[in-house]
Parts: sequence; structure tokens; C-alpha cells
Amino acid sequence: MTVVLDGKSLTIEQVVGVARNGDRVELAPEALERMTACRRMVERKIRQGEVMYGINTGIGEFSETRLSDEEVLSFQKYLIYNHSAGIGRPAPEEHVRAAMLGRANVHAKGRSAVRPEITMMLLEMLNRGVTPVVCEKGSVGACGDLAPMSMVALVVMGEGEAWYRGERLPGSQALARAGLAPTTLHARDGLALINGSNLLTAIAALNVHDMNNWLMTAEIAAAMSLEALYANLRPYDPRVHSERGFAGASRSAAAIMKCLRGSDLATGKVPRKVQDAYSMRTPPR
Repeated sequence: MTVVLDGKSLTIEQVVGVARNGDRVELAPEALERMTACRRMVERKIRQGEVMYGINTGIGEFSETRLSDEEVLSFQKYLIYNHSAGIGRPAPEEHVRAAMLGRANVHAKGRSAVRPEITMMLLEMLNRGVTPVVCEKGSVGACGDLAPMSMVALVVMGEGEAWYRGERLPGSQALARAGLAPTTLHARDGLALINGSNLLTAIAALNVHDMNNWLMTAEIAAAMSLEALYANLRPYDPRVHSERGFAGASRSAAAIMKCLRGSDLATGKVPRKVQDAYSMRTPPR
């Protein structure tokens, strides 16, 4: 399966497919057009000498410091070095892959002013199985996963470390084995690679997918138990749950009844008790 990034239609199922199953990723042509146009606009403003935060100025307390033309290029590299300060064990590869996908999808909106070459590098790393080694701890949270995404950016630059076919390697070696060459960061590229809560969002997306699967499994098990024990299905009546007013319970009760649709229990062909044990009456709750 191929996932086409357009900046607006990425689904949790697609994230799972890329992160866990190695589905291929491509950039939508219209997304590339938007990115190219935005990049040209920023480069024009740089040539005109317009002051832009994080591009030709420092960041944070150095936001008023103007950078020279030479410093504009080196600043992006040192921005990555400055934030590559994660600690702890390596995060699972699926988390990192999902974060890379999410970052590329943000770029695809065409508002990050990143060079398309940087986004394409992320996609090629995903497609060829190069996964940066990212530490579990270090996220700022509110303004972005700056530390973990900087560790991703290091590999884009040919530095840091990465997993490739189960082996932990220096970033440059991992890229070389995958047939990729490091990319030099230009103005804005570094900031566009790291400034977003992509790792946290990636973990949340994968967890939501898993929780949905666990919930469906539990509902199927509940339906099988109800049928095996000749349960009374009145506690699953949609009118009951409508009166109680809990949307989640209503949805779960409906899902369980869907599993039982057409069964002897649901059609009243088998006897049922007046009231069941508590565990048989409360699964939707």
C-alpha cells in the first residue's frame, strides 16, 4: 500500500501502516507545488533582507540578534546540535517512523517554508528503512518535541545514529547502506524539521489504534459470553443507554448487539434469565 501525503487527509490507519508495516510513502503533486511556492517566497524575502525569526535571526532570547548570510546556514545546523539532548533508552522504531511521517505531513501543507528536498529525505528514509535512534526522554511538549526531532534531523545531516535492517549504525553508514546521501540544511530547514509535537502525536495515534482494537476484541468476547450464558439483552437496549446519556456506553452496547444480530439469543429462540450476574449487565459501562 502507498500513502500519499497531502497535508490534510492522513489517517491513523495510514500512520500504523507506515510505522509498523513499512507501507510506502509519497508526496502529493499539489503538496509539492505548495511547498515549492512557499520556499520561493521565503528565499525572496531573505534576498531582500527582510528580518524573519529563526531564519535570519537567533531564537529565544537571541530573537533580536540578526544573522549574517554565512551565519544563516550554520545556524540551522547548530540549532539541531543545540537541541539533540535526549536521554534514556531508544524509543521504539514504530514511534520514530510515525513521528517522521507526521512531520512530513505537516510539511505537505505547504506553510513550513522547508526545502522540498528535506521532506523527500524523510520519505526516502521511511521507504528504505532508515530509522533514527531517538531517546525516549527530552520532549518539551508544549512547543514541540525538539530533542527527539533533532535526533531525527541529525541523521538527515548524516550524523547521529540510526537503525537499518536491525543494526544500530552511525547515521552516515545507515544512509549509505540504504543508498542515500546526507543533506545540508539551509535557512529554515532545521527549524522546520523539529518544531512540532510529532513524537507525542505519533505515540498517541498508535495507542488510539491499539485501544480501538482492544475495545473491539472485548466487545466480541462480551457478545460471545452473553450468547453462551443465555443472557438477558435488555441492559443493551438502546433506549436504556439513550436515557443514561453516555455516548461511549451507547456505542459499545450497539457494537455488542451488532455481533449478536440474527442469533437465537437476539431473536428470542432460546430462554433467558430475568436478571444476569453484574458482569453480564455492565460491559458497555
